[in-house]
Amino acid sequence: MSDLLDIARQAARLALSRGADEAAAGSYRVRHVELTWRDGKLEKVTEATTRGLGLDLYVSGRYASVSTSDLRPEALNHFVGDSVALARTLAPDPYRRLPDPALYSGQAEVDLELEDRSQREVDLSGRLLAVHTVEDAARSVRGAEAILSVTAGSSDTQGESALVHSNGFEGQRRSTDFWLSAEVTVKDPDGRRPEEYAASGARHQMDVEVPEVIGRRAADRAVARLGAAKGPSALVTLVVDARAAGRLVGALFGPLSAASLQQKRSFLDGKLGVPVGSSLLDVRDDPHVIRGLGSRLYDGEGLAAHGFPVFEAGILRSYYVDTYYGRKLGVPPTTARSSNLHWKLGDAAAPDLLRAAGEAILVTGFLGGNSNSTTGDFSLGVRGFRVRSGQPAEPVGEMNVSGNHLELWKRLAAVGNDPYRYSALHTPTLVFEGVQVAGT
Repeated sequence: MSDLLDIARQAARLALSRGADEAAAGSYRVRHVELTWRDGKLEKVTEATTRGLGLDLYVSGRYASVSTSDLRPEALNHFVGDSVALARTLAPDPYRRLPDPALYSGQAEVDLELEDRSQREVDLSGRLLAVHTVEDAARSVRGAEAILSVTAGSSDTQGESALVHSNGFEGQRRSTDFWLSAEVTVKDPDGRRPEEYAASGARHQMDVEVPEVIGRRAADRAVARLGAAKGPSALVTLVVDARAAGRLVGALFGPLSAASLQQKRSFLDGKLGVPVGSSLLDVRDDPHVIRGLGSRLYDGEGLAAHGFPVFEAGILRSYYVDTYYGRKLGVPPTTARSSNLHWKLGDAAAPDLLRAAGEAILVTGFLGGNSNSTTGDFSLGVRGFRVRSGQPAEPVGEMNVSGNHLELWKRLAAVGNDPYRYSALHTPTLVFEGVQVAGT
């Protein structure tokens, strides 16, 4: 790890010696192993180790961002010199400079446990056993005779990085992640081939679901899709399961970026302090979740990571503001990107929410469609199940849900107690009332 820090320090010093006023250097090394198993055979194994350096240069009011994978001392010397010369040819940008050093201070003193040291002991035989078990489990479920194909995947990554700013910041980070997945294709009597998947991932291998659970869940979901048909167009209660809800939340949080605000591409522009959802929309950004997929002590600009409210009782409280666009907008920075989302959860589990909904559509996935970040209009394909008398009934598909986010989130009527573990969004089951769904 110290070699990466030395490389970043050297690059920053070289940049200043070649005439840069300021510099930020980030070095990294990543090892990634991925294995794909399909229908009883090993289909693909890849292993790659990459390393490199990213360099931000601030030269006489001009800015350049460059990168290289050649970290030999003599190559680095030429690279930095050429990059500084390139920066001098660019147009000035008065908003480009390193963050105020005061923003670097105040890092939390906590071990986020982002690295699983046992990752070094994972071998090919263990990965093969896991994906083989996934397929066996998938083919053991009721209705497995309809299965056409099972694809299982295993991947693990070990990454390390160092970041150095010429105005005083230094940081180092090590992390791991592990993923196991299954994709199952079945054959419908009408010739269609529905697909479903299941996946589990975590910073530590012990926190990943066991292969048997992943395989069975993917197969059960795929078999449940047999006979899916369009339902009638209607204004309905929409129950979006925790995994699928990430699509809606991503469309809501994307326009919160300062870049979108400054470029007038956000339907949330000017909404700070204004209710944009029901009182149940209550979300904080929390970078200090132990073993969290989005956890960090500092962000990509070196800013100390702090939690802050994004929505409180439906009211928009914060934007995601980096230092560059913050200067352009004249607002203080928060951070450029979300870390982990922490939801104010409800008391009910998903089955209880379905019983309370009575007649509804349960959305288990979104297919295609679009969401306009400027206007908030969206139109998304959905698949899932008709809910009758509070229970999932026949599968539905090829349906479309449309509306505007500024209206949709005000229709949020219930939030589950089941945050999705395998995403930094941590979305729970969400219930919306009075949503337009188009079908037959």
